[in-house]
Amino acid sequence: MQLIKLSGTAAVAISPEERTFFMDLGARIAQLRKAQGITQTQVAETLGTSQQTYNSYETGRRRIPVSALPVLARQLKVSVEDILGEPARPPKRGPTSKLQRQLDQIRQMPRNKQRLASDMLDAIIQQQAS
Repeated sequence: MQLIKLSGTAAVAISPEERTFFMDLGARIAQLRKAQGITQTQVAETLGTSQQTYNSYETGRRRIPVSALPVLARQLKVSVEDILGEPARPPKRGPTSKLQRQLDQIRQMPRNKQRLASDMLDAIIQQQAS
């Protein structure tokens, strides 16, 4: 077990898995911040904390408060899921449509038959656009 500092509280023991999670989270946040060309100081000001505290979020030495995630996501122009490294959930769907089943069947065909089906669809779409 290692110790990690919670925001505004004493250090607490965390497991190696948690330590890895917070280090990965911090690295993701740093990467997203740099991609936006934003400094640590700018993010810290938005979060209402010091640059040193914010730096400790990026290095995994402190846990970032959950309440800061939506604010951080807005500033970095990403979703909270992006920050957490979670894939976006696809919208809930009903039963598979006939068209989707047909596309799945076409994927199983040899390339020449896939090309034929694609050409036929292109012709229908082009005719519809005219």
